[in-house]
Amino acid sequence: MTGDIKEVLLSKAALEKRVQELGSQISKDFKGKEILMIGILRGAVIFMGDLARAIEIPVALDFMAVSSYGAASTSSGVVRILKDLDESVEGKHILIVEDIIDSGLTLQYLVENLKSRNPSSIRICTLLNKPSRRKTAVTVDYNGFDIPDEFVVGYGLDYAEKYRNLPFIGILKPEAYSE
Repeated sequence: MTGDIKEVLLSKAALEKRVQELGSQISKDFKGKEILMIGILRGAVIFMGDLARAIEIPVALDFMAVSSYGAASTSSGVVRILKDLDESVEGKHILIVEDIIDSGLTLQYLVENLKSRNPSSIRICTLLNKPSRRKTAVTVDYNGFDIPDEFVVGYGLDYAEKYRNLPFIGILKPEAYSE
């Protein structure tokens, strides 16, 4: 599996350090409040678990599955909710937890959908951000790392459901995802 990795972009140690920093900042910003962390399945699961443990205020967890990729390596631009939230977000402070923000189209759709449900606030936390690929304006409140326009896997990110369990973020060799 690691033979398909062209280069390690972010080491396990770098990820751990940044997650702790994000958790500390979120704890300060939401001091005295409880937040509902909404993880975007499946890519954000590992990041969200580590982030939740780094936050020192009460957190509740819920998940959504949203797709615009399928098994492809680029977004189709068509957003579908595959799994909705289990509980109401009305009056709650929401922290959307994403693995990666690319075009921003999926996240823009998601934010608009959640705003219609009357939460107290919505903030966005992403592990990885590709600002060079942005097609729509998205405000990222908590950003792990800005990364180059490369196809990355590991630490929850996949290609065709593979590589999620790598403890680092790596750049996938093009031959691993091109035919």
